[in-house]
Amino acid sequence: MTYRAPVEDYNFLFDHVVGLEGLRATQRFEDASADVTHAILTELGKLCEEKIAPLQRNGDLNGAYLENGVVRTSPGFHEGFKAIAEGGWVGISADPEYGGMGLPMALTAAVTDMMSASCLSLQLAPMLTQGQIEALEHHASDELKALYLPKLISGEWTGTMNLTEPHAGSDVGALSSKAEDNGDGTYAVSGQKIFITWGDHDFGGNVCHLVLARLPDATPGVRGISLFMVPKLLPDADGNPGERNGVSVVSLEHKMGIHGSPTCVMQFDSSKGWLVGKKEGGMAAMFTMMNNARMGVGGQGIGVADAAYQHALAYAQERKQGKTPENAEGTIIGHADVRRMLATMKADIFAARAIAVSNAVAIDMATATGDKAWKARAALLTPITKAFGTDTGVAVAEMGVQIHGGMGFIEETGAAQFSRDVRITPIYEGTNGIQAMDLVARKMMDGGEAAFALLDEVEEDVERARDVFPRMARDVWESCESMREATEWLVSQEDMQNRFAGAVPFLRAFARVLGGHLHLKAALADRGGAREKLARFYIQRLLPEHASLLTHAQAGAEDLYALTADDLAV
Repeated sequence: MTYRAPVEDYNFLFDHVVGLEGLRATQRFEDASADVTHAILTELGKLCEEKIAPLQRNGDLNGAYLENGVVRTSPGFHEGFKAIAEGGWVGISADPEYGGMGLPMALTAAVTDMMSASCLSLQLAPMLTQGQIEALEHHASDELKALYLPKLISGEWTGTMNLTEPHAGSDVGALSSKAEDNGDGTYAVSGQKIFITWGDHDFGGNVCHLVLARLPDATPGVRGISLFMVPKLLPDADGNPGERNGVSVVSLEHKMGIHGSPTCVMQFDSSKGWLVGKKEGGMAAMFTMMNNARMGVGGQGIGVADAAYQHALAYAQERKQGKTPENAEGTIIGHADVRRMLATMKADIFAARAIAVSNAVAIDMATATGDKAWKARAALLTPITKAFGTDTGVAVAEMGVQIHGGMGFIEETGAAQFSRDVRITPIYEGTNGIQAMDLVARKMMDGGEAAFALLDEVEEDVERARDVFPRMARDVWESCESMREATEWLVSQEDMQNRFAGAVPFLRAFARVLGGHLHLKAALADRGGAREKLARFYIQRLLPEHASLLTHAQAGAEDLYALTADDLAV
């Protein structure tokens, strides 16, 4: 299969669905005209199709490995990353003061999507670097910014995020890594971190680690954690990589997928580091990076879903099996159930992609205007983007294997790789269960104000569609009202366990409703076309799922905890 980048889909989303015209009207992003964004997307598509996609299969068959303490990367990955860096794609949204392009996050969302579809294992390297860039832009001292940002933005150096420890996963406050003041503006950082994506490589340059650690006598729990920049190679007086720091790779994890992406166990032995932000301000700084990464991981799920869909579609158009309504010896795309799976895949990819881009536009509008309402919108959409995007990736990849039938279980067809690779995305950067808990707790601390504002906007758009698509408009309106009632119930629950017990179905229902809204907007812009037909499929067949999800979401926790550990025992 030859990957085809969804350039036209993004042009359509930007121009007709997610409101990029509002972004272009701001002084901050006035240069992101339609002509500019179209040209950038075209070049991005060429890069992904011609340079990155050919590395996908090889990265799976010839994964990264550790040799004499150095990570050796998959053949072709060095050249692929070089093409990404030289094209300026690492710093596409970074501050122009340090060499970035300063373009909207909406375009970064497209970069993440297309590069993930092309080769998820390689895409992880620039994505982690982009997250580190944003964390440094917001929290680092001017000296650290001047030294690290130009090299990270250019792709000369790469960045990582070091949170998890063998005994401290989602409970970050339990970490034991420590840092001691050297008395010269630097700190000695010691500890072990696991699951460190692209913790080392043989690309040259430097690997820059952002490491969470605790200072002596720090406040217990997450509030006492600080963040440190710990480079693999210590910069010399001219800012060039110098002597080796006390940083080493203990081992690489043997994983289900993304074999081309080295996942490292990192050891820090009195490594020299520099404080990023304030003492005990580590989680605030790291959350800047994590929020960037969470939206990016949602884009990864969407990208792999698109690649898996294209792979399955190509097979369905070629594989002859049995009689179909269209042909006595037709291809399997003529079978009703195969057609159902393909339509479901395509409809959910569009919904997830449109939600992710809406999220990115909200971030951009918050940046451009400083409006707290846009900031709240971005915060609300981030867990939905991450969870629904990655759940879509897993479901679509699984359907892709199913469409291939027995051949999908055979590795040589490549269908299984998408399923293996994307399976990590609902887990890392905060599991999807944690995303849902964040949505119903922290994101509802405003009493649901941001959620209700978004639902109001959906209903305003639906009103404009009633004369054109009365049935679709009615269905989306009713789903929106159901979502509003469920949100009112949710924010009335003082017992957080009642919220948490239904958090996952609540998030998915919200995504379903938003997907219906965005499909409806697409139909209005493409009356009588393929997008209108796809919207009808989504709204008639997939949107109704929200009703059962909301029933689950409002069931409370009593019956859940009535089942004791003994009741659940085998």
